[in-house]
Amino acid sequence: MYARRRRRYFLLMGGCLVLFVSAWTFVRDISIPAAVIMTFVAMLIPPAAAIVGNTKDPDDRWWDEPPADAPTESEKWLDELDHRDHHDERRRVRRVSKRAPAHHPP
Repeated sequence: MYARRRRRYFLLMGGCLVLFVSAWTFVRDISIPAAVIMTFVAMLIPPAAAIVGNTKDPDDRWWDEPPADAPTESEKWLDELDHRDHHDERRRVRRVSKRAPAHHPP
């Protein structure tokens, strides 16, 4: 579900912020190498969060997937052909009925 993916994304990004801020707020006073390592780990989290946030769950319908009850491509094609045939017939009838009467000189 969308909310589940969003929650995972924000948890990862929140962890990234906690690592980065804590590394340079108080861990640097204890150990500079530990602060640098924490910053490096925080640097790797955003791409992973983007991947996790955009991964499709098994029960999700993706943006380009048709709904389950949608017609297949061949059904759409056949419907389109049927519609064109009827449309062409109607247009032919209109052309015949809209013709101007022949002008006969007196």
